[in-house]
Amino acid sequence: MTATEIIPSTETGKLQVMHLKRYWNKSLLKREGKINQDSLPDEWSLDVTLLSILGIGLEQTMKYVYQTAPSFEEFETWILNVSGTPDAEKIKQFNQLFLNNSIISARIQDKVLSDDDIEFWDKNGYVIVRDAVSKADCEEVITALCDFIEIDRYDASTWYNPHPQRQGIMVQLFQHPVLESNRKSDKIRMAFEQLLNRTDLFVNTDRVGFNPPQTNTYPFQGASLHWDVSLELPIPFGLQGILYLADTAENQGAFTLVPGFQHRIEHWLNSLPADVNPRTEDIYALGAKHIAANAGDFIIWHHALPHGGSPNTANLPRFVQYINYLPADKEKSKVWK
Repeated sequence: MTATEIIPSTETGKLQVMHLKRYWNKSLLKREGKINQDSLPDEWSLDVTLLSILGIGLEQTMKYVYQTAPSFEEFETWILNVSGTPDAEKIKQFNQLFLNNSIISARIQDKVLSDDDIEFWDKNGYVIVRDAVSKADCEEVITALCDFIEIDRYDASTWYNPHPQRQGIMVQLFQHPVLESNRKSDKIRMAFEQLLNRTDLFVNTDRVGFNPPQTNTYPFQGASLHWDVSLELPIPFGLQGILYLADTAENQGAFTLVPGFQHRIEHWLNSLPADVNPRTEDIYALGAKHIAANAGDFIIWHHALPHGGSPNTANLPRFVQYINYLPADKEKSKVWK
């Protein structure tokens, strides 16, 4: 089946959101094996942006569609039940993409990152936005997270209880008023706008994280250092972000990355033998650093940096929220390498 046989992006339903019916149509066709999973790669950014403005997560949406094969009316009803009525201004901004294929990007005026921050960013490929979210809002997320997976923050005997919504160090909690409030943090938004030098950005709807201390019977559940982007050169510019919800020491499962690797990655990749998979190399030997920070601090990093969580050898869990701002025309490599 060709792309022209899929429902056009301009056809809408009761929510009046463009591209939604096409996304639903594509998802079902992939589920049924009628188009390839990697079909229409140029629409990936639009798909991600669509889910962001609807306030639903990519993984939870795919799970629902693949498990239930809903009608379009059922799909729209599920969205309303999960995340409520979408923000009218977000829909208007998103629909504008299909009316004239552009959004006028306002000039960056307010800047949250200092000259020293930018100098540090240019050298290291990451920056910490201090006090991006209030400690009170961080505490509220932690309470919601603990209630969601039925643990007691201060009772270590509960930290390792299995729960269907725990996935490694990820917790499949996407929707909550304070999560959305944190996503709308002015400091976080302004930092992304400053680094990307544009204001036509959409905040994603992502999960939270819980990384308790490892034990003899509970090893570290997270991924090792990795990239969430194709290593096909040239690697396009892109950002990712993580919010610390509680003070986090270096040995407390802290977020880990290789500073400055955005300047070295092309040479490093080209230096590897042709038959070597760079993702299986000893990435830690490249100079991994654990990032300690406080509750409410937000870390933004260049996605060319290998990154990940780390084993928690402290006495307290690590609590985080994942937040990212993306343009709807973000590049995605057509080859995953």
